[in-house]
Amino acid sequence: MALSVWLTFFAASWAISLSPGAGAVAAMSAGLDHGFLRGYFVTFGLVLGIVTQVLVVAMGMGALIAASTLAFSVVKWAGVAYLVWLGVRQWRASALPLVAAADAGPAGGRGVVPRRQLVLKGWIVNALNPKGTVFILAVVPQFVALSEPLGPQYLAIGATIGFTDLVVMGGYTLLASRALRLLRSPRHLSVLNKTFGTLFILAGVLLASFQRTQR
Repeated sequence: MALSVWLTFFAASWAISLSPGAGAVAAMSAGLDHGFLRGYFVTFGLVLGIVTQVLVVAMGMGALIAASTLAFSVVKWAGVAYLVWLGVRQWRASALPLVAAADAGPAGGRGVVPRRQLVLKGWIVNALNPKGTVFILAVVPQFVALSEPLGPQYLAIGATIGFTDLVVMGGYTLLASRALRLLRSPRHLSVLNKTFGTLFILAGVLLASFQRTQR
């Protein structure tokens, strides 16, 4: 990939990562629930999810998902169900006072969530999102030179998107984790839980309304 092409894609990747969506909600929710250090594992999952999307497009499966009504619907509704489930779970989360430091792990006796579970959560949010597949399918080919080996180009694309997501989603996680230090009452925590729960459900509703004709 030519340097000028990569620099253009690098700039586009920041815009892609900064755009609000289910990934940003998941990152902030993780920061709120687990603090920065543990919550950042959700970001690792989000990055793996977006890299999975790039691989899907690189293998040609993205075109199948975008073109097949059944394949598209299966992936879309699985993603919708998961986002709504996350929203309901966040709504019902315990509203106990936060007395531990933000980076010390989950507060209020919620229990320590295994890191692999946090990674899996992030991966599902991004991997089960056909809107992301269609978006990548529409954007990525513009930066690929078909006359050159495709493998290294897709590797550079995946690494670039992964890097920007690590930074941006990490920022969202850090921002939410800092809010932990300001929370001293169950009422405050309950409001935040319901806010993030609503955002998850809203992300699910928006995904449900997404049609293949929006390519």
